[in-house]
Amino acid sequence: MKVGLVIYGSIDRLSGGYLYDRKLVEYLRAQGDTVEIISLPWRNYVAHLTDNFSFKLPPNLDILIQDELNHPSLIAANQGRHSYPIVSLVHHLRCSELRPQWQNSFYKIVEKKYLQSVDGFIFNSWTTKGVVNGLIVNEKPSIVAHPPTDRFDETISKSEIIERSKLEGLRILFLGNVMERKGLHILLDAVKGLKPKVRIDVIGSLTAEPQYAKQMKDFIAKNNLSSFIFLHDSLDNELLVEKLKQAHVLVVPSSYEGFGIVYLEGMGFGLPAIGTTAGAAGEIIEHGKTGYLIEPNDSESLAQHISLLASNRELLIELSLNARKRYIQQPAWNETASQIRAFLQNMIK
Repeated sequence: MKVGLVIYGSIDRLSGGYLYDRKLVEYLRAQGDTVEIISLPWRNYVAHLTDNFSFKLPPNLDILIQDELNHPSLIAANQGRHSYPIVSLVHHLRCSELRPQWQNSFYKIVEKKYLQSVDGFIFNSWTTKGVVNGLIVNEKPSIVAHPPTDRFDETISKSEIIERSKLEGLRILFLGNVMERKGLHILLDAVKGLKPKVRIDVIGSLTAEPQYAKQMKDFIAKNNLSSFIFLHDSLDNELLVEKLKQAHVLVVPSSYEGFGIVYLEGMGFGLPAIGTTAGAAGEIIEHGKTGYLIEPNDSESLAQHISLLASNRELLIELSLNARKRYIQQPAWNETASQIRAFLQNMIK
């Protein structure tokens, strides 16, 4: 197949969505397909809308995949004549994120128009599919294909999980770009009174939202939290694996997740996950069994769950072993990617 993929910026960008795009490209190329990356520049939303005056669909393809993140740039081009099917890869809708209603009302209008302009969908979760089906009357071909969660060559054994639980202080890992949607401020607010009980390692880009990252640094300094909260920026896989092995629990209290690759990646290292009820985290985290689900912005409930795990190591072990089992049950990426490829081939017929 001759496949095109439309993205913003570099496909090497560090995020769950870009990891999905990158791994899909790698798989398709490994099967002998040609994949052309069509990269549009990162700008603000209004500037992206102006792409509709200039962007044209590339020629000589069998099929075109568009990361739905690019939706404001593509509406006009999609509505023009094209000789191949267009498939939207939907990680989550912008209008699903937590923001003022008037803003989401505007984004909903634009996204709806975009979603109506494509010929099929790849969804990263059943939640994402449900959100799209709630926005448009969708009878187009689609597939739910969960993201790759097996990028690490090693995980952790049952005996290592039990031995790790004996370490003093609950070791919390926050893994995600330091941006407001990921909810680091909720975690910091939850632990500011738990100093003797916890240690927090924050791993993720500090440049995704520089002003927000500065606010988090100021909060840590103002509340004298620097003795047990550590900001590491992004780490390479080797150093990241070491942090995953050393942690007790993964906490990413996002205001919305279209899937949440990070929760499953943590579970591979026996880390119970704490996420929120918004979005698809509930497809991964079973409350009270493999972790906990809190309401968005509920730092008080988060503090209670953290305190419980810090004081009850038998419970921590139980949830950790359950989390590891949940990870093992997840289908391997090659299996999922092969289903995506078959779906694309059927779209071409």
